[in-house]
Amino acid sequence: MVLLKIRVLDTTLRDGEQTPGISLTTSEKLRIATKLDEIGVNIIEAGSAITSPGEREAIKQITSEGLNCEIASFARALRLDIDFALECDVDSLHLVVPTSNLHIEHKLKKTKEEVLQQAIDACEYAVDHGLLVELSAEDATRSEMVFLKKIFKEGVSVGASRICACDTVGMLTPEKSQEFYSQLNDLGVPLSVHCHNDFGLAVANTLSALRIGASEFHCTVNGIGERAGNASLEEIIVSLNTLYDTYETDINIQELYSTSKLVARLTGVYLQPNKAIVGENAFAHESGIHADGVMKNTATYEPITPELVGHKRKFVMGKHIGSKGLKNKLQELGIKTKKDQLDEIFTRVKSLGDMGKCVTDVDLQAIADNVLEIESEQKIKLEELTIVSGNKVIPTASVKMKIDGEDILEAGVGIGPVDAAIVAVKKGIADFADVELEEYHVDAITGGTDALIDVIVKLRLGDKIISARGTQPDIINASVEAYLSGVNRLLKD
Repeated sequence: MVLLKIRVLDTTLRDGEQTPGISLTTSEKLRIATKLDEIGVNIIEAGSAITSPGEREAIKQITSEGLNCEIASFARALRLDIDFALECDVDSLHLVVPTSNLHIEHKLKKTKEEVLQQAIDACEYAVDHGLLVELSAEDATRSEMVFLKKIFKEGVSVGASRICACDTVGMLTPEKSQEFYSQLNDLGVPLSVHCHNDFGLAVANTLSALRIGASEFHCTVNGIGERAGNASLEEIIVSLNTLYDTYETDINIQELYSTSKLVARLTGVYLQPNKAIVGENAFAHESGIHADGVMKNTATYEPITPELVGHKRKFVMGKHIGSKGLKNKLQELGIKTKKDQLDEIFTRVKSLGDMGKCVTDVDLQAIADNVLEIESEQKIKLEELTIVSGNKVIPTASVKMKIDGEDILEAGVGIGPVDAAIVAVKKGIADFADVELEEYHVDAITGGTDALIDVIVKLRLGDKIISARGTQPDIINASVEAYLSGVNRLLKD
């Protein structure tokens, strides 16, 4: 069977950046563009060259990078916009023209004839200057079809290579999307679909348009964008890959999760946990029935495997956990139990869940340690900790520890007081264990400047990894407490 090839235009750097609160630097835009190119995006809308000198500098950086994909700039049907795009050396122009009566009369305050002529002139000017043009109709789904077709036909006649009809305020439904786009797929050039998510239907409407003949879709990573956002790249790609068997794209599907995390980190727009495909809970299981099923066969409660998109499966400990899921989690943590011990741990986890607490790996280890009556004697004890830090002062820490009854004094410097304290402790225990800090996470448990600080660390000693927690009003003390707690647990075996 021959698969239909679908092209992807990603507008994270233009439509996505219009999300309130996002303002990407040139280096951040370049990092995202490079990642999008690496995963196989066909066209990157790098920005709108008319916006500002900084925007043009970012687009120039991207076009000079030698990426494999096509680089486009957004432009209105104005020669000034096109000239700025040419200055940035882009490959193509996403030329956008409002076509609904609402936009023409109230926003542009022009006649349809004036808008049509302006679109023709701009399209012809861009083509004559060597740009590939994708002619887009803004608010197309609220436009008169006769006028919409006319403006597309006239644009194609003067050289537009692609056309795009935009559902600018997300007014389509999947049924209306099929009906609408079916009227535009016979104009002699590739048809693109551009959907917004005001009613939560952007992905569904995009898929409907592709089914009826569109061969390109516009999207953003994580579905970011103005108001409720744009159609989500990862959701469309995985839907095409899994729910349909007649389409293919150039996207490396296994890089979707890492791409999502990069964009979330650089934009500061973090995802809700239950976000489809890339949310942290997309492959998380708490229910005992679900966890048991997944352990027997992942397809029981997962439509796709997390590995498909570069994600990971996790089992959450709470009041819905089953005994089999708990046993599996304990085994993952390297904790062996007898039946009566497992039953006691199970009861305690359920009790915490009933109080509204989600039991973390650290909590579970602490519960298991208590039930299994692991020796609590510490090999390493912190006796004193002194920190010197301030403006124009290199953060320095000195520690006094007692290791197997022997006093150890050590000092260290770091990029901050926490780093300096951990460096000093690591130097002090170097002769006893080469422990590496794998992960470090800090939360303020309560509010205010006197908040309790909860520090969680993940430590490695050889092939063994363990998590530990420290809770103190002071972040430095909490960090050292967590670190030494983990070291002591590692050294028990």
